[in-house]
Amino acid sequence: MAIIDAVHRVSDVQPTESISDEKHNEKNDGKNETSSIQIAGPVDEVYNDLREIDLDDNGKERPIVTDVDVATRLISLEDDPTLPVFTFRMWFLGLGLSCFGAVLGQIFYFRPQTISVSQLFLQILAYILGVVLQEVIPGPGNERYGFKTPNNAFWRFMNPGPFNLKEHVAITIFASTASGSALAISVFAADELYYDLQINPGVGIFTLIGSQLMGYGLGGIMRAFLVYPTYMVYPSLLPTVQLFDALHRGKKIFLQKKRVRFFWSCFIAIFVWEWFPEFIAPTLTGISIFCLAKRDSPWVSRIFGGAAGNEGLGLFALCFDWNYVGSGGGSLGALFTPLSTQLSLYFGVLICIISFCAVYANNVWSAQSFPWLSQELFYENGTQYDQLAILDDSFRLNKTALEVQGLPWFASSNVLYSIGANLSIGATIMHVLLWYGKDILEVIRLYRAGDDYDPHLAKMKVYPEVPMWWYIVVFVGSFCMAMATLYTGHSGMPGWGLVVGIILSAVFLPFVTTVYAITGFNTSVENLVQIIGASLMPGSPQTNMYFTLYGFNTLQQALALTQDLKMGVSIADSKGQYTKLPPRATFSVQSLGTVVGGLLNYVIMKVIISTHREVLLEVQGTNIWSGQQVQSFNANAVSWGALGNILYAPDGRYAIIPFSILIGLAVPVPFWIAHRFFPKLGANRVVTPILCWTLGYLSVGINTSVFTTFLLAVFSQYYLRRFRPRWFRKYNFLLSAALDGGTQASKLSLVMVFVFTFAVGGGSGKVSNMPNWALNPVGNPDYCMRLTQDD
Repeated sequence: MAIIDAVHRVSDVQPTESISDEKHNEKNDGKNETSSIQIAGPVDEVYNDLREIDLDDNGKERPIVTDVDVATRLISLEDDPTLPVFTFRMWFLGLGLSCFGAVLGQIFYFRPQTISVSQLFLQILAYILGVVLQEVIPGPGNERYGFKTPNNAFWRFMNPGPFNLKEHVAITIFASTASGSALAISVFAADELYYDLQINPGVGIFTLIGSQLMGYGLGGIMRAFLVYPTYMVYPSLLPTVQLFDALHRGKKIFLQKKRVRFFWSCFIAIFVWEWFPEFIAPTLTGISIFCLAKRDSPWVSRIFGGAAGNEGLGLFALCFDWNYVGSGGGSLGALFTPLSTQLSLYFGVLICIISFCAVYANNVWSAQSFPWLSQELFYENGTQYDQLAILDDSFRLNKTALEVQGLPWFASSNVLYSIGANLSIGATIMHVLLWYGKDILEVIRLYRAGDDYDPHLAKMKVYPEVPMWWYIVVFVGSFCMAMATLYTGHSGMPGWGLVVGIILSAVFLPFVTTVYAITGFNTSVENLVQIIGASLMPGSPQTNMYFTLYGFNTLQQALALTQDLKMGVSIADSKGQYTKLPPRATFSVQSLGTVVGGLLNYVIMKVIISTHREVLLEVQGTNIWSGQQVQSFNANAVSWGALGNILYAPDGRYAIIPFSILIGLAVPVPFWIAHRFFPKLGANRVVTPILCWTLGYLSVGINTSVFTTFLLAVFSQYYLRRFRPRWFRKYNFLLSAALDGGTQASKLSLVMVFVFTFAVGGGSGKVSNMPNWALNPVGNPDYCMRLTQDD
């Protein structure tokens, strides 16, 4: 096949000698770039200014277009197998930053906008601290203390020399694995907030660990066709990988020094800037000319507002807060996600805006009786639904009480979100089968034949592979923990339900991972899992939550594993094959990171719920705290688990939601047919799962960043990539890393998180607000009319 043949040709390229040196570059710095280039440097030295593989027939650098270009022109093939991994620095920083990341990640789970702890931030922090430890710990690599330490195993463990790439990668995996909030937290938080259930700490912790590790075994078993192929690029890894290259490789080359200076300059600039939109001047989160011109119009607020949570759709608003524009704020990543992915998304956003307005204006599903954007359940008169009133003492549906209370309603925006999510599930299945089915089968055949069809995979042959039985042990051990906690935790789900959930994850994993690895878009099958759970085990929201935990979270964890395997060929959450980390090292640090993260997730959740219970139950929340993620998860569990066979039945109020999966299967077909007959039309560039999913893209949170990310995507992925390929190759992904990392450093520093969140933000019970002024007005930060009144 074309993809495989191209990779073979690249892997056969031989390095050539550089014809210019550092002095030549230094002398010409500041002049026209073409006068200071290094032509035909070693093929893997991606930090060189220009190399033979970058040139077209006219001697000019060609744009980076194909997956092979990404694998060989953006990512270094260099590797030093002698570099130590398991050093004191790695263990000390890995454990420390895992704790740090887990705490921050859990705090951010209860924020008004879905924000994750940036892996880039942890990567940068690990580098700074690693260099500090390199200088202060005695050992063969540091003789500044006036005595020479013995060159034995102990001192080499303490400080073997300069802080190296493999240590850095291992620490980053360790910390980033722990930094996400586990889905089991949504189950426990819903139990406490809505059902007054206090789960036993031991059962809760083992549920966390079992549900988090189970997907790793599943992903490891399927790594042959989910990790190794060159076309499985994983776009979100590129800024991270290029930053590793900039910090550790080619330090003596002048151009590399320029790239490092560029990175730190951007990092510091955004670190300082982010204090303004976050605290001093919140209006910078969303500036809307339309809102400023018309401050008393609900429709203007609905369409053009959005700087406050659940207030508007943010059409044409400008956002100057990278926390929302960048990849950590829900954006797909304007500077590194392929243009076809982003154009599919933004075209879908236009459909989303039109759909939201049309449905609300025409009062479809009684839309005008409920908030414009919300994830809660409501009575027909618009008041919040008392879900406990329709459940018996075992939290199962009480049909007599349901007749009294009536069926709950969703906000129309939430209905459209569910329709879009289900459309994308069907579209993902058909999209992968039509466009990538043959490639997957060919890759499996090559892997079984022992063919090194990826240049990075060939480099990894020097390291012992993780045996298949390791993955099997992890899977079986996690399965046993899950099975035990299902019964001891009184989840109400039978053991066969766990088996069915795992089978669902295994079936959908290849489809979801293929789309994510190529486009950067992660299709959520959560709705489908809830539908199946409601069909098999009706009547209980508790059972549906646990079925979702094992049927959906297992897939998500397997996807996280495959992404890390791509950077190290092991069990990890983002670094391995590309950075040549030994597979067994990656396996170890990610497994430990998962355990550490689960323990701290549980502790921090308990603290936040105990101090902010009332705020977390409010629809609006505050600018600091919000229970929107728990609200959405629980509302779906009630509507599907307790009422699924009523609300979503063929004659039910929301029958269109499950039926959307079948409709989604048909969406990719017209584009595939169009490409077969009109290949120049570009129909193959339409990412149909994204097009479907964005029907509900703006249904929650702060939405003012969408237009800004669109402008940046066109500038980066079209203009720079096509017309400034040299700058794009050298600096584009470093810029993304600097902006994401600097923003997170500003947001997640001890002052901004621990002091701001627990002191200024009210964690201690007292809120100290920034004084109101022009860029911090009373009400919505963008001056739009307030749609949801504060309590």
